[in-house]
Amino acid sequence: MAKDYILEKRKLVIGGVAAAIVLIYMIRLFALQISTDDYKKNADSNAFLNKIQYPSRGAIYDRNGKLLVFNQPAYDITVVPKEIENLDTLDLCGSLKISRAQFLKFMSDMQDRRRNPGYSRYTNQPFMSQLSAEECGVFQEKLFKFRGFYIQRRTIRQYSYNAAAHALGDIGEVTMKDIETDDYYIRGDYIGKLGVERSYETELRGEKGIEILLRDAHGRIQGRYMDGKYDRPSVPGKNLKLGMDIDLQMLGERLLKNKIGSIVAIEPETGDILCLVSSPNYDPHLMIGRQRGKNHLMLQRDNQKPLLNRALMGVYPPGSTFKTAQALTFLQEGIVDSHATSFPCSRGFHYGRLTVGCHPHGAPLSLIPAISTSCNSYFCWGLFRMFGDRKYGSSQNAITVWKDHMVSQGFGYKLGVDLPGEKRGLIPNAQFYDKAYRGRWNGLTVISISIGQGEILSTPLQIANLGATIANRGYFMTPHIVKEVEHGKLDSLFSSPRYTSIDKKYYEDVVEGMRASATGGTCRTLSLMVPGLESCGKTGTAQNRGHDHSVFMGFAPMKNPKIAIAVYVENGGWGATYGVPIGALIMDQYLNGKLSPENEVRAEEISNKVILYGDEER
Repeated sequence: MAKDYILEKRKLVIGGVAAAIVLIYMIRLFALQISTDDYKKNADSNAFLNKIQYPSRGAIYDRNGKLLVFNQPAYDITVVPKEIENLDTLDLCGSLKISRAQFLKFMSDMQDRRRNPGYSRYTNQPFMSQLSAEECGVFQEKLFKFRGFYIQRRTIRQYSYNAAAHALGDIGEVTMKDIETDDYYIRGDYIGKLGVERSYETELRGEKGIEILLRDAHGRIQGRYMDGKYDRPSVPGKNLKLGMDIDLQMLGERLLKNKIGSIVAIEPETGDILCLVSSPNYDPHLMIGRQRGKNHLMLQRDNQKPLLNRALMGVYPPGSTFKTAQALTFLQEGIVDSHATSFPCSRGFHYGRLTVGCHPHGAPLSLIPAISTSCNSYFCWGLFRMFGDRKYGSSQNAITVWKDHMVSQGFGYKLGVDLPGEKRGLIPNAQFYDKAYRGRWNGLTVISISIGQGEILSTPLQIANLGATIANRGYFMTPHIVKEVEHGKLDSLFSSPRYTSIDKKYYEDVVEGMRASATGGTCRTLSLMVPGLESCGKTGTAQNRGHDHSVFMGFAPMKNPKIAIAVYVENGGWGATYGVPIGALIMDQYLNGKLSPENEVRAEEISNKVILYGDEER
């Protein structure tokens, strides 16, 4: 009997269709049960409400145990979009004191998956943040009217003092980048934005907890699921103790009132930053609450740039404070002998048609009086002799040796302070000048770097660190703002001494020169204002297109030093005009516990001086 091929084909088609249907069902079941959790979320959201328990953020104290930053209660409004029913929008807006346009914007932002990738109609979504207890109280009374809306308790930062804004930093709402970088965060969370709050975010933030609440068929909360068996408590953040002395910080900010500049003080033995002043500054309370964004924009638009932390981000010529680093390099390389080598100075360094001016003083000079009088000529001759010395073979080789010594003393690269935004400054190398002068240059071409001018750039932190290095006679501890972390340890970087390439014996000559400067040289105001402290100092007058910058670097006491300091006042003129007096007042406050009556009068006089962009108000 002949085969019925048509029937055979029908069987194959029917079988194929059946197999395809079974395959489609299997794929769909796989997608529903394994690939996506949409239905699980839907089911869970009908039965449970997972309520995040936010931890209290760690408090911040100064070195003497004074509370600087603490927490105060605040409240967020969250919403589960799926639960919203018959919402009286006008009543809701009136209760929260917002407009209908604001309400619509909040809802639109919430549903924008680019801005809120974790959006789900079935889970809690942030709606409004940082309501005060009073604002929340009004809403709480009407909460029963607004199905789907909830109140989430959390904390916001509060400050004990109107000071140290740059160092302490602030917190703000997370960005998309924050959420993508760390899955700890969800939309509406807060994160450290600047200062210590940013550098120690992981330690300060703590760990979130969760409370699982049970709903009935109508979505009403019935209590905790299984009496809280699966709840997880939040873990508070760790407290921080800073090396900062808040009284010293407030004095520094008072002294730089109506001025542009910075003060950095360091404890040489430990590297603790005792004060970190940047002026102009701002009230840290401006960065609290829902007005933070508005206030931040206002500060951002200010021409005086109060948000700029000049202590770490301001790059300036160090001026004559840099001569101490030059002296150490010349001694180490055998270019000069501290007593046997003298150089002439006839109102400056003269070589052919080239002149680098200097103020009048006795000459010729050896190293110690050259530091004391801040003689430009001495250090110009020293650099010219080093870059022309045959033992190096070329100026390129000489500057490489010179640069390496400067880098070892903390210049040219970031020191690694535990605060964000530090700049590296600039120490030029052979390649830098080869490119600038097409390989045709020598010591005379770059002579201005001998006195901390020209291409040399440094931060006030680096200048203060130089003072600490000289105070320690050849090493420094990486400067750091945090002294202790509760139940934790600081990075080993902050407890390991970093030795320079200069032999310890050469530091004594530089210390002697800085002491001579304080007793009878350019820093003699130190001995008048802080007698008995055996202070050491070095002035700097950094040239500028407008008025010169006033610079000071020093430490005290000479033996067993407790404080090293750098002062930088933009457009302040001579180093002795503002730099030295401010440095003396900081030393007096820290080492004696308070200012003498005479120095209190001086502090008030300096505070009342106005120096902005080269214009001094008298």
